[in-house]
Formats: sequence, C-alpha cells, structure tokens
Amino acid sequence: MLYCVLKNKCNTFTVPGTKLIMNNNQAIIEKFYRSFQRLDAAAMNACYSEHIIFSDPVFGILKGDEVKAMWEMLCANAKDLSLSFSNIELLDEEYATCKWKAVYTFSKTGRKVTNDIKAYMRLKEGMIIEHSDAFRLSTWLAQAFGWKGSLFGWTGFMKRAVQKSARKSLIKFMEARYPVQHH
Repeated sequence: MLYCVLKNKCNTFTVPGTKLIMNNNQAIIEKFYRSFQRLDAAAMNACYSEHIIFSDPVFGILKGDEVKAMWEMLCANAKDLSLSFSNIELLDEEYATCKWKAVYTFSKTGRKVTNDIKAYMRLKEGMIIEHSDAFRLSTWLAQAFGWKGSLFGWTGFMKRAVQKSARKSLIKFMEARYPVQHH
C-alpha cells in the first residue's frame, strides 16, 4: 500500500466496484469545492458526514457542527473570494488529496491573502468523514497581518493567539446562529 501511495498507482486497482467508488469520491470533492466557489456553505456541508472531523493550522481540530459552522462563518464573512482547486488524487477507495487556492481580503485587517492549501480527505459511503487542510501558517500570518505577521508569525505565541481568536470567533458565531444549542 505504501508503494501505491508514494507512486500514485492506487487508481489502477481492479477490485470490483472500486472504480465506481473512486469516481463518486471525485464527484463529492468537486461538489464541495464548486459549492465553496459559490459560497454555498449548505451544499459544502451536505458533502460531510454528521460526525465530520476537520483540522487546519488556524482552527485546529473541529468536530461535527463546529466544522459546519466554520464553513458557514467563512462563507458569510468572505470578501472578494476567488477560489480554485486542482489535482484531485484518489489514493484508494477511501483517501484523496487535492490542492486549492483561496485569494481574498482578510476581514480583520483588510489585507489581501493568497493561501495555497493541500487538502487531505477520507471518504466513506459517499460522504467526507475526515478533512484536513495543510498550509504554512507563518506565510498566511505574514500576508494577513503585514509586518507584524512577518516578524512574529513564526512564533508559537502569535500562532496560538490567532488560533484562540479563530476559535473565539467560531464560538461567537455558533452562539448567535444556534442560541439554543450553546449555553
């Protein structure tokens, strides 16, 4: 299996039904990012299982409703978002990766950000069950916060401050959006 992943030979398996599953997985990933391009958080979230687990360098690990609320918040707050995706690689019938790029104005500072991201996804029964976005947080901080991000973006202190702020924004959004569920 490791050889398969390293050499990207996984899509050559001939297990019955695998090709159908892999084509379906590609369609789900395409639907997710096309929905994101339209800022349609509901359609994005429809691609996720109820118990989705998500992680990225800004929000850390999120689960279930937190993940779905994060996309709702990001889509609602998006300013001049331009999003592209490419290189969907189906590693096997369960795992996939792709690259995506978001260009937007960061709402807290008004600065333009170009974020190059690699997504890692695990899919099961036609749904994304795990999603991890990888990008260099220090590069994002430099763009989003200018000289302060360039100077301090590599430090654990600044990274933790941004993560804490993102988590706080998400909690505030969820409390306003779903007041009954959160106390």
